[in-house]
Amino acid sequence: MSAKKLVEQVLKGEFTYKDLPMAAMIPVPATSLEYKTGAWKTVQPEIDQQKCIRCLLCWVYCPDGAIKRLEDDRIEVDYDYCKGCGICAATCPVKAISMREV
Repeated sequence: MSAKKLVEQVLKGEFTYKDLPMAAMIPVPATSLEYKTGAWKTVQPEIDQQKCIRCLLCWVYCPDGAIKRLEDDRIEVDYDYCKGCGICAATCPVKAISMREV
């Protein structure tokens, strides 16, 4: 069942917390891939490729999985899913990521 259908069932009262399996397992993981959530951000990260040392700390700490490693080892941001939280910029040890207004 997709997350969208699950939400529809919850809104109709057809699915409640009592229907969840034991231990509250997530029935459909990675549901953010179904929704492009980056449209409402007010700031977004910008990567200076010259400063970036490819340590991937931004990738490790990004809560949205919006940091992508390219085949040529560069890093880019998937702005469709980036919510502009700034965690990537805060964790970058060489300050290669800055936040700019959109």
